[in-house]
Amino acid sequence: MAKKGESVVLSYHDTLIYESDLDLLTGPHWLNDTIIGFYLEYLNRELFPNSVICFIGPEVTQCLKLAPHSDTSMFLDPLEFKEKSFAVMPLNDCDDPGSAGGSHWSLLVYSRPEASFFHIDSSQGSNSHHAQLLASKISQYIGRGLGVGCDFRTLNSLQQTNNYDCGVFVLCNIDNIAHYILKNNRVSGADLVRDVQVAKKRREVRQLIEGLARN
Repeated sequence: MAKKGESVVLSYHDTLIYESDLDLLTGPHWLNDTIIGFYLEYLNRELFPNSVICFIGPEVTQCLKLAPHSDTSMFLDPLEFKEKSFAVMPLNDCDDPGSAGGSHWSLLVYSRPEASFFHIDSSQGSNSHHAQLLASKISQYIGRGLGVGCDFRTLNSLQQTNNYDCGVFVLCNIDNIAHYILKNNRVSGADLVRDVQVAKKRREVRQLIEGLARN
């Protein structure tokens, strides 16, 4: 949440990035919904426009996870979810419908060709319950129940060594998975994120935001 009186660094379509948001990228800080949501919107609009991937921001993911099953279509229909072959969804462990954020991020990926959900967690097992809850709701929405027409799988992930880089791992995993999907039309077999990717990701995203702001 923006601090009173601080200025907007970047207005990018549906995202407003404030000074306090940008400061999170200097580290060591936990990344918030704003930074992760911006990055997905940038990928969707600039790097992978009109692709087979549905990029779902963290605010929508949180609503999907906590809303009643009957409301799922209200969030996914406008995104044309059923027209896409894949979806990437950053999710957190927050259980409060009225609150943003949480304490841990992981990534859930849906693959229609493989009839599977893939969970990628840089702190293995931490978000399993939340990922399975979200996958269950979406599988019902698409008419394939978990364990019946749709599988839930856990993908190996490079593990974080601190308590604040989970959001950075999510951004790196999204990069890896998106490029792998477009090349192979599947999720299984994707390479692990490497340490060097994680080490430079905060700087890359900060430079991206500052570059867009200048232009």
